Amino acid sequence: MRKRNKLVYGVGINDADYVTQLKQTTGFCDGKQKQKLLKSCKIYQSWKDMLRRCYSPAFQQKYPSYKECTVCTEWLRFSNFKAWMDTQDWQGKHLDKDILLPGNKLYSPTTCVFVTQKVNKFLIDRKAARGLLPLGVYHAKRKDMVNELTKPYMSQLNNGQGKTRYLGMFSTPEEAHQAWLASKLELAKSLASEILDEGGDPRIAQALIDRYENYTINCT
Repeated sequence: MRKRNKLVYGVGINDADYVTQLKQTTGFCDGKQKQKLLKSCKIYQSWKDMLRRCYSPAFQQKYPSYKECTVCTEWLRFSNFKAWMDTQDWQGKHLDKDILLPGNKLYSPTTCVFVTQKVNKFLIDRKAARGLLPLGVYHAKRKDMVNELTKPYMSQLNNGQGKTRYLGMFSTPEEAHQAWLASKLELAKSLASEILDEGGDPRIAQALIDRYENYTINCT
């Protein structure tokens, strides 16, 4: 019989009326069962992954951007999260907490939407990789410099699909960043149009444009 009294990541209540994960015992180690996951409910997995991002110290140590993130009280109960997710277009998509509200740290029905992998990758900014420089700006390598005394900064844009666009050499990080921002906004508008053409959520389309039109306000 499935245990119902064990909290998921110390906070979540799995009150499903069906088996959410099917596991097989493969052996024992130090008196404890070793189990292999055979099948998992996708809605349950989405809920569990959300809790892990917010309440697993090990996960947050690896991905510190999730520190201080929380889940609303309503969604700590699986049945409530499932009721919401059943109304969403979620197949093949990722749960996102801050595209509608940049900087948001709360997972809730009013702040979350499901986005495609393409949108998800488009929004990745790789803050850790760029260090202290603004987005899209890099210290140019000597071989890349047109004039290493006056234009030491290079700007380039990754479109989220594995392709990088070279935007030029610049005298200051601010100039290089503005070139990146203009190109990013251009791509955001194109992606927003694609979402609308496919009958997607207009809130997501508008949020993509707003994110980069108001970048210095919302996303620094």
